[in-house]
Amino acid sequence: MTDLKKTKKMRKPKTLIGWEEWCAFPDLGLPAIKAKVDTGAKTSAIHAYDIKPFTKDGQKFVRFKIHPLQKNQTLEIECTAPLADHRNVTSSNGEREKRYVIKTPLVLGDKIIKTELTLTSRHKMAFRMLLGRDAICKAKLAVDPAKSFLLGKIKDSAELYKNNHERTNP
Repeated sequence: MTDLKKTKKMRKPKTLIGWEEWCAFPDLGLPAIKAKVDTGAKTSAIHAYDIKPFTKDGQKFVRFKIHPLQKNQTLEIECTAPLADHRNVTSSNGEREKRYVIKTPLVLGDKIIKTELTLTSRHKMAFRMLLGRDAICKAKLAVDPAKSFLLGKIKDSAELYKNNHERTNP
């Protein structure tokens, strides 16, 4: 048996995910956000508005707000994260946009990976987040486009935010 065949046999199978999945960003105070899996997007993107960069103790940060749940404009979470980059991104409609980029742990099923997120307004989009192929590859995932929520369903995502009073606005 060749070394290549041995390596392929020893590889752990990839975790299968559907075209939409629930994920979380504990460092941002987001216990649940529904993501559309998008293998066409290189970097993951999350819905953000009122984005404000600032410097603290010589380090660059960004503060932003998010409505993490679809069709819910009343739940507002304010997040702060170290700024990783500021880059041009071409959106699905072909428009180029300069976006702030943060790096933060992403929880997807039983996997935790450090991922890059671009911050952009997705208020007109059906999903508050896109899970891009960099994160998909890093987490060693495979996508079944005919399935949804293979890592588990969340019946009442709003309930998860009730314990998060200090980060929400009334």
